[in-house]
Amino acid sequence: MNRLGNATSPYLRQHADNPVHWQEWDAQALAEARERDVPILLSVGYASCHWCHVMAHESFEDVATAELMNENFVCVKVDREERPDLDAVYMNATVAMTGQGGWPMTCFLTPDGEPFYCGTYYPKLPRGGMPSFTQLLTAITDTWQHRRDEVHKASAQVTEALQAQAAGLPDSDFTITAELLDRAVAAVLRDEDHKHAGFGGAPKFPPSALLEGLLRSWERTGDPAVLAAVTRTAEAMARGGIYDQLRGGFARYSVDAAWVIPHFEKMLYDNAQLLRAYAHLARRTPEGEREPLARRITRETAQFLLDDLGTEHGGFASALDADTHLEPGRPGVEGATYVWTPAELNGELGSIDGAWAAEVFGVTTAGNFEQGTSVLTRYTDPAEHDRLERIRDALRTARDGRPQPDRDDKVVTAWNGIAITALAEAGAALGVDDWVSAAARCARFLLSEQVIDGRVRRASLNGIAGTSPGVLEDYAWLVTGLLALHQATGELNWLDEAQHLLDTAIQHFADPNIPGSWFDTADDAETLVTRPRDPIDGATPAGASSLAEALLTAAAASDPDRAVPYRALAEQTLQRGAVVLARAPRSAGQWLTVAEAALRGPLQIAIATEPTSDPSELLATARTAAPGGSVVLAAAPNSVPLLADRPLMHGQPAAYVCRGSVCDLSVTTAAELRAALER
Repeated sequence: MNRLGNATSPYLRQHADNPVHWQEWDAQALAEARERDVPILLSVGYASCHWCHVMAHESFEDVATAELMNENFVCVKVDREERPDLDAVYMNATVAMTGQGGWPMTCFLTPDGEPFYCGTYYPKLPRGGMPSFTQLLTAITDTWQHRRDEVHKASAQVTEALQAQAAGLPDSDFTITAELLDRAVAAVLRDEDHKHAGFGGAPKFPPSALLEGLLRSWERTGDPAVLAAVTRTAEAMARGGIYDQLRGGFARYSVDAAWVIPHFEKMLYDNAQLLRAYAHLARRTPEGEREPLARRITRETAQFLLDDLGTEHGGFASALDADTHLEPGRPGVEGATYVWTPAELNGELGSIDGAWAAEVFGVTTAGNFEQGTSVLTRYTDPAEHDRLERIRDALRTARDGRPQPDRDDKVVTAWNGIAITALAEAGAALGVDDWVSAAARCARFLLSEQVIDGRVRRASLNGIAGTSPGVLEDYAWLVTGLLALHQATGELNWLDEAQHLLDTAIQHFADPNIPGSWFDTADDAETLVTRPRDPIDGATPAGASSLAEALLTAAAASDPDRAVPYRALAEQTLQRGAVVLARAPRSAGQWLTVAEAALRGPLQIAIATEPTSDPSELLATARTAAPGGSVVLAAAPNSVPLLADRPLMHGQPAAYVCRGSVCDLSVTTAAELRAALER
């Protein structure tokens, strides 16, 4: 029987009505495979995955295919977002066997969980040199029943390779220096697409963490080429179809090099990281008569998080689906909610405004998408701003009346931690208190519902935590988000919570034999064929590079007893990660982000104030002018560690600027503070 009806993952629940006898990954599933002496068929995907839906419709909803699966396999369905540890182990196996990976991921395992055959999507009928899924099932069954020695030989070889990969980063002579970071940045810039912006060719993914790292590099070096590359990429993405020109928010990637045609799913982790980068760019962009592009995209992306991904409990949902289901029981249509024709614009706006909107948003009769439809782009900012906003409102309302993509309501701790960080930083920097309040509400929810007995759970659904334990990135980003709230509010409780979780992460994820090396799963987590650890920054930053930021920021905000060991661990972690910056800089955006902050101290700007005094001028200057990664905080003297023994000056708010263990004299005016930050 199918056992997914009570799963906490929306993706698994999507398969609860399949005729396949799906079950979740657990000891019971492995025990059943041993008892029946059959392989495990492991299918890994996620709720907003287009090809996962295709394979489900073609094969998993087909009764004949399901009978073949049920008779010869124990069928296990895994949400890669809920179990990133399983996804990492078996994706490495898939890449090792096939040279590429992706989702849906289809793996065949021994009852001990050792992989012996892996792939991705398989069609219902043979095509393009690929066997049909049923042909594959038949071949695997025959091999298992009649050539078991081949299975064990293959599984042993793959398992040995996986265990070798999990050895951690190699020892190297690289260290975090300005020269190393400059070389890494130069290597990234050599890969810039000077025609369409971004780095590399199609498909193009938003280089989220890399943009933040490059901004911090520019703040250190003042190199105009670095800022130009960031600005070009930020503008190209914001004006292309990968960005939702009506409601805000970025799609997962662009299928073309020019950022025009998106893969329409919208992920929380992309938008949270991009919010952080755009807010950083916005606070360094002078305001003029018109709202700067970076500031507009920051505002709209924050609103997208609140409106489209916010849940009733305060957390943020994981994703919006790529597909829209126009008819019940029929396959979804990618992009159906979002695309337009000139006739549709005229029908909603009238012929005059419709023609004007078509010109502004690049909607043509030929179209840039399928069947003469167009994805909206916006390459100019019309002088008639009020008219544009009126038209956008009208089109948003009309689009909201269309069938909408499904939403994955799963609240993932790590991605919510990134959202907390971005909203708190953006709200503090741009003076939007509602964003800081939203970040605080999310943090309170995570601490109350997804931290149980001091340990982090990976995800929740409908306010109820799942059973999957948190991985390293969950701890790291929740800590970083709490530290961002500590800075945005000056409240001590956020620092206290961050320190408790950080200490727990250090206890359970550190490699006891290699200082500065971290596993992605806890020492008391389920034992898999290997204990995963991946130091490469991908769609989300690596757990290790994420923890490096948490350690570095915590060190700057804590009292000396905690700060010294935190700082030592941060430096050891960055030392291990230096090889990634040296050899794979485009996959080291978060490493670059943290390393740039470490080189500058990071800067600490502590502003002593009292309820009767107004620190706003000093605080606004610090939040605008301080380089990324600085710790900026205003609170009463001696109320938080950063303001220990730091009094007001002559009854007025005073700013204390420190770089590592070296501090300047306190200052009391914005001009003095700006001068101190420019030194």
